[in-house]
Amino acid sequence: MLTILGFVMIATFLALIMMKKMSPLAALVLIPALFCVLVGQGAHLGDYVIKGIGDLAPTAAMLMFAIIYFGVMIDVGLFDPVVRGILRFCKADPVRVVVGTALLAAIVSLDGDGSTTFMITVSALYPLYKRLKMSLVVMTGVAATANGVMNTLPWGGPTARAATALKLDAGDIFVPMIPALAVGLVAVFALAYVLGRRERKRLGVLTLGDIATVTEAVEEKETEQVLVGAGAGAKGGAPA
Repeated sequence: MLTILGFVMIATFLALIMMKKMSPLAALVLIPALFCVLVGQGAHLGDYVIKGIGDLAPTAAMLMFAIIYFGVMIDVGLFDPVVRGILRFCKADPVRVVVGTALLAAIVSLDGDGSTTFMITVSALYPLYKRLKMSLVVMTGVAATANGVMNTLPWGGPTARAATALKLDAGDIFVPMIPALAVGLVAVFALAYVLGRRERKRLGVLTLGDIATVTEAVEEKETEQVLVGAGAGAKGGAPA
């Protein structure tokens, strides 16, 4: 019965949030409290809140540190040299571009935040994909796959939630998963290579003009301009 009520509670606050009837913060606070009262446990609500905060405090502290730390590092340009190096490596070869997409997404995913991964990866590589007429589905798919593997880091959402549910330290869950993480990364790069080969075959042999244009754009850092305020749009991509 409690399991069914739990699913109903989740469906309720998700529906209210998606219908914009309540803000996410209000829904996540008020709906569980309301269901606690409905099952006749309202008198113990305060005890549950205190216990929940105590159980979540270590995980929340770790997540807050990761968010603040990587936020500061992104603002000061931590990933800029990485992006520049990968852009130079990619040039106009579809295989290199797709493999570079996987590498950049995996590195940026070290912050445990999927939105940051896509903002930086897509902003940096979108001009190359458009100029070479490569599939944007390949770009987003490879980035999502790399981010999914790297999301198993201790400060990533899935591992943090699992640690909280099992009442374990995030490191106790993450350390045994390191071999699986390594295998997952190898699989991501293998997938990127295969997709890159398919894109190269689909596009055929690139002309010298295409190669020269894209290479010049990378070397002149035109694509790098999109990193300023990542997510604000591709402002300085390669020429159309």
